[in-house]
Amino acid sequence: MRWQEKGDGLRTKEETVLYCTLKVVGAMQIFLIEDDAIYSQFIQKALSLNPDYKIQTFGTAEDAFAAINGKLPDAMIIDYKLPGMSGIELFEKIKSKVKDEHKIIMLSALDDGNMVLSFIQKGVRDYVIKDENVIDSLKAILEGNDDDYLFS
Repeated sequence: MRWQEKGDGLRTKEETVLYCTLKVVGAMQIFLIEDDAIYSQFIQKALSLNPDYKIQTFGTAEDAFAAINGKLPDAMIIDYKLPGMSGIELFEKIKSKVKDEHKIIMLSALDDGNMVLSFIQKGVRDYVIKDENVIDSLKAILEGNDDDYLFS
């Protein structure tokens, strides 16, 4: 809270203005699109340790796309290989709505340089391999600690 001041001192009682600025910070909305239920639970459980993350899981790209309903979540972790629509196909459908503040992370078990290059060319900024460092890599990207995350 701050008191409004006049050039020659505090305002009179009638002139005094009291105001307060409240910054409300909501949880980061994260969509996790992963068809492997066990792997999905593993990621969700690990990331849910951060109370600032609100994670919603989907088994298909189609279900996640329907849930977007015109407004993208703050972050999306998308498995590349999904039944039906692939992760990159989902990205292509939402690409026009993606802004700099959105974090779109492509997730894959494949460590294929050509595939990563094609993702970059399509506009995917972050790619994480499903390995022993997956949780640390996801956290680094979600928290904006790009220095801690090595693009692999």
